[in-house]
Amino acid sequence: MVLAIDIVCNLFTPEEVRLNRTGLDAAFKEQVRMPPEMRDGVPVSDYLLKMDRAGIARALLIAVRAGDLNMRGSFEIPYQRVAEVCQSHPERFSGLAGIDPTRGMAGLRDLESAVKDYGFVGAHLYPHWFGLAPDHARYYPYYAKCCELDIPIMMQVGQNLVYSRERRLPSVGRPICLDTVAIDFPELRLLGIHVGVPWTDEMIAMAWKHENVFIGVDAYAPKHWPKQLVRYLDSYGRGKVLFGTDWPVIDPERAMREIAALNLRPESRRALLRDAAERVFRLPPTAGGADA
Repeated sequence: MVLAIDIVCNLFTPEEVRLNRTGLDAAFKEQVRMPPEMRDGVPVSDYLLKMDRAGIARALLIAVRAGDLNMRGSFEIPYQRVAEVCQSHPERFSGLAGIDPTRGMAGLRDLESAVKDYGFVGAHLYPHWFGLAPDHARYYPYYAKCCELDIPIMMQVGQNLVYSRERRLPSVGRPICLDTVAIDFPELRLLGIHVGVPWTDEMIAMAWKHENVFIGVDAYAPKHWPKQLVRYLDSYGRGKVLFGTDWPVIDPERAMREIAALNLRPESRRALLRDAAERVFRLPPTAGGADA
C-alpha cells in the first residue's frame, strides 16, 4: 500500500466552525452532500483516524487568508493556530501559509516567519478572494519571497463556486495566468489546485510547458476527474500531478477508494500520491508503506 500525502487540507474542527473560519455556509454543505453529522466540524483526533483508515500519512494544513479582513465575509485561520496543530502532530501535519496581498510588507514578514519560525513548507493563495488574477502585480513580492525561502506556492485555479451566499466571488483564476508567472519566476514551484475545471486543458498545458508548474487534483472526487487529466498523470505527466482532497469538501477515504478504482500504473500512483509531493514540498521520506 502506498501511504499518501494530502497536499490540500483545511482545518474543519468544531472550533473553526464556531468561529466562522471555514467560508462554507449551510447551502454549500448541502450542495456537496456533506453528512449531517460532519457539518458542525470534526475534531483533529477524529480526522487523524480518518487519515489512518484512508492510508494518508501526512496532510498539509492551510492557514487560510481569505480576503481583506476589512471587507465583510473575509476570514482567516491564524498561522499560530495551524502551527499548534502541526506541533502537536509533527509526523502527520505540515503547515501552509495563506497569502493576503493587501497586507503589504507585514504580509511578507508573516510569510518569512511562518517558514523560519513555524516550519511551514509552502504558501497558499486564493486569488478569487481578492478579485485579482494570479499574474497580478500585487502578488509578485510574495512570489519573490517564496523563491527566496525556497518554498512552493499553491493557488486555486478554475471556477470558483458559491461557498457562501454572504459573499459571491468571481472566477479570476484562469490557469493560463500561470504562464507569465512561471516565465518571470522560473525557479518558483507553482501549483494550480482544484483541477482547473472548467479549464483543465489549460492547466495541463501549463504543467506540460513549464518545468516548475504542477497540478493539484483536490476538491473533486477522483471518479469525476476529467479523462484527459487522468491520462496525463498516468503517462507523460507523471510526477506533475499531486493528490489532495480539500477536506472537508472531499472525504479522504472516498478519495483513496476511487483512486484505486482508476487502475493507474503503479509508478503513476506512487508519483500522484506521494513521490511528487515529497519532491515539490521538500518533505522527509514517508515512513512505512509498500511501494505498490
